[in-house]
Amino acid sequence: MSESIHPTAIVDPAARVGSSVVIGPFCVVGADVVLEDGVRLHSHVVVEGRTRVGPGTQIFPFASIGHAPQDLKFHGEPSELIIGANNRIREHVTMNPGTEGGGMVTRVGDNCLFMMASHVAHDCIIGNNVILANNATLGGHVTVGDHAILGGLSAVHQFVRIGAHAMIGGMSGVEQDVIPFGLVMGERARLNGLNLVGLQRRGFGKDDIRALRAAYKLLFAAEKTLAERVEQVGTDFGDQPVVSDILSFIRAEASRPICQPRAENAS
Repeated sequence: MSESIHPTAIVDPAARVGSSVVIGPFCVVGADVVLEDGVRLHSHVVVEGRTRVGPGTQIFPFASIGHAPQDLKFHGEPSELIIGANNRIREHVTMNPGTEGGGMVTRVGDNCLFMMASHVAHDCIIGNNVILANNATLGGHVTVGDHAILGGLSAVHQFVRIGAHAMIGGMSGVEQDVIPFGLVMGERARLNGLNLVGLQRRGFGKDDIRALRAAYKLLFAAEKTLAERVEQVGTDFGDQPVVSDILSFIRAEASRPICQPRAENAS
């Protein structure tokens, strides 16, 4: 099946449009855009810049994809926005390409859901199966691990890392890195335990969950420094892959501190 382009759509002749692409009424597609096989732009969608949209991705009305970053340091450098396969990008979502200061690319994985008016800023790196609920906002240079969920009206500070399988509560302001499997919430978000419901839904076994709970309790205990507790957890639980994921995340080079519990939640 060849592409289907509505007569009211404006598609630059230089754009690369794959097989079975559907471009609905009043869409605009720029010259440097690549729409891979099976992409669907429902209507009133604008895709500009050096943007690649992966196969099977659907973009809904009034989304703005690939326009210049909202960054005063951007001076027209040939940066990119690369979106993976089978994503659903809902109404009024905005996604911007990278900048020279952040690797020149914004990258979105596969099978993600971006609900209404969520925002992916310049130089963000998003994994697979991620969900951004309505009006969730990522500042520039944010990384989000696989299967993470960001609740509605949440906001993530520039350079923050969100670990895989983490859950960000609605209306939370996240200023610090969130460990894999972590659950955070609050106007100034704090760690509130593990995303146990998400772990169960994704098929993690009882042994994994038991190890995570024990490691979490030790990792965020009141005694000793965080570095000392990390080493202790590595000694006690180093053979548990799910715990190793958290330790590797904490040990990695980062711009922001690790989000931790309030004192009353540490145990």
